[in-house]
Amino acid sequence: MLHLKAPTIESYFRTLNILDFDVHPSENEITFTTNLNGFYNIWALKLDKGYPYQMTTMNQMSSFVKYASQGQYLLTGFDTNGDEDYHVYAIPGSGGEATPLLKQEGEKFYFGDLSQSGKDLYYTTSVDNPNFLNVGKLNLETNQKTVLIRGEGGPCDLFSVSPDEATFTFSRAVGNTSEFGYVLVNGEEILLTPSKEHAHRVNQAEYIDNDNIIFITNYESEFSYIASFHISTGAFKKLVEVEGHELSDLTIDKLQQKAYFVAQRGVEDHLYEMNLSSNETIKLDTPIDIIDKLVVGKKGTLFLLGRSAKLAANVYCTTDFVAWRQLTEHKIIGVNSDELTEPEVLTYKSFDGLEIEALFYQPQQENDNGHTILWPHGGPQHAIRKNFSPLFQYLCSQGYRVFSPNFRGSTGYGETFMKLVNKDWGGGPRLDIIAGMDWLNKEGKSTFDKWFCVGGSYGGYMTLLLHGRHPERFKAFVDIFGPSNLFTTIETAPEHWKAADRELIGDVEEDREKLIEDSPMTYIDQMTKPMLVIQGKNDPRVVKIESDVIVEAMEKRGQDIEYLVLEDEGHGFSKTENAIKVYKTMVTFLERYI
Repeated sequence: MLHLKAPTIESYFRTLNILDFDVHPSENEITFTTNLNGFYNIWALKLDKGYPYQMTTMNQMSSFVKYASQGQYLLTGFDTNGDEDYHVYAIPGSGGEATPLLKQEGEKFYFGDLSQSGKDLYYTTSVDNPNFLNVGKLNLETNQKTVLIRGEGGPCDLFSVSPDEATFTFSRAVGNTSEFGYVLVNGEEILLTPSKEHAHRVNQAEYIDNDNIIFITNYESEFSYIASFHISTGAFKKLVEVEGHELSDLTIDKLQQKAYFVAQRGVEDHLYEMNLSSNETIKLDTPIDIIDKLVVGKKGTLFLLGRSAKLAANVYCTTDFVAWRQLTEHKIIGVNSDELTEPEVLTYKSFDGLEIEALFYQPQQENDNGHTILWPHGGPQHAIRKNFSPLFQYLCSQGYRVFSPNFRGSTGYGETFMKLVNKDWGGGPRLDIIAGMDWLNKEGKSTFDKWFCVGGSYGGYMTLLLHGRHPERFKAFVDIFGPSNLFTTIETAPEHWKAADRELIGDVEEDREKLIEDSPMTYIDQMTKPMLVIQGKNDPRVVKIESDVIVEAMEKRGQDIEYLVLEDEGHGFSKTENAIKVYKTMVTFLERYI
């Protein structure tokens, strides 16, 4: 009898991903950033052929993709081995060599908008203003650069340019609690919301026509909603809200006079259609739980990039807004969807009565090894959601349970909930996690002495902090580029993050005692359990020294400590072989302590 081999760890971590995509003006082709050859590059897919072809050979992360108005060329952004210094390039419409348009050593360039004529590229950059950034314009015919807005008082970010290019919208962040939206008219900055008196955010702004703007804001509201601004009269109006949901991804179909947007509540997304004349909304069914991006084609076809806990990132489209056509076919090699784990959505009361939502992945009973992995998510102002995770799925296949709570500070639960982490990185969120572990143990879904902790970025920080403050609760720890000393984190952060970090993390003088209390290094002597530390050498967010000091301290004590440094990565894993190396090392490490 023929016995076929079961899928290996490589099958899971060779699953293809899509970071961004765009639609050709003809609607006959899409282009997307994917790791089809083991590195991220731009690929294209002619929809009548159904087979992708490679457009670039840069082998680097791409921050965006954007077709010119006639599809004659493509714009994209690449960094170098995870350094996050993104530069903007142009690529021929059929692929080929990338021509640098905005590139300067050590500087950052973020795409903003492209004029309808295709002659002007609008962008945000760190050049000459690393603290607050500038908004600029590049004429693609003359190569002339013009500074349109100089960032002052907070980092600027360009939203969109009017069809006639007479005005444009942008934001200016003030700390971590406000991001005010503006329209620049004849050199005058006009606020999109009625006042700056109360903290609020404007997350996105789009032009309906030269005189009318719709945008997403939470002005005087707990959750974000869609509002409008009339340039000639200065009138602000609240248009649409979905109660208890955060809105995002506002996308306009000017031909049909419709808008589409995403409504998030906790772990799932929902898609809505909005009539621009009546403001009436309709909820649309989608084949996935998480929507990463929406694009409306020139002919009105709606395209989306999305994923679910059991579905990898793929691009879909619809013309009747009922039936969806899947355009890409990314999945785990050799594993069917019914063999994967659908997470359970749990809610529990924390130490102070605050309700916390969490995802819980449970393996099939015959595979269950009785151990639970705590996964504190990154951010911290982020969330664990019904996103596709090859790691979670592989861990379940090996018998592990995975528990990931949306502790205070997580997004998708309102502004108040999200701000609870400000200047309290190691207090409330940590106690929310401990309360969740206790609740899970009491419910019989986990066992007190069979826990591991694995986390990356802020999740890596929390892993280190839990190791120092609650080592008795875990058998071993895996820290993936986690901050170990909040003073170092603040000092070495990218320049345009520092104002926000003072509000999010703390001020090194005013909040000194709290920063000491919440820094994992304060508890280094209590870190007595086995630990694996993973670090990208080029990480600009959590610099290598943050991991070095932890490893050196534990090595001096002769503890069980492993250290894996990736020479060609930053704050994540952009290369498939590196991801496989990391997760193989992690699984082998955990297996030793079962």
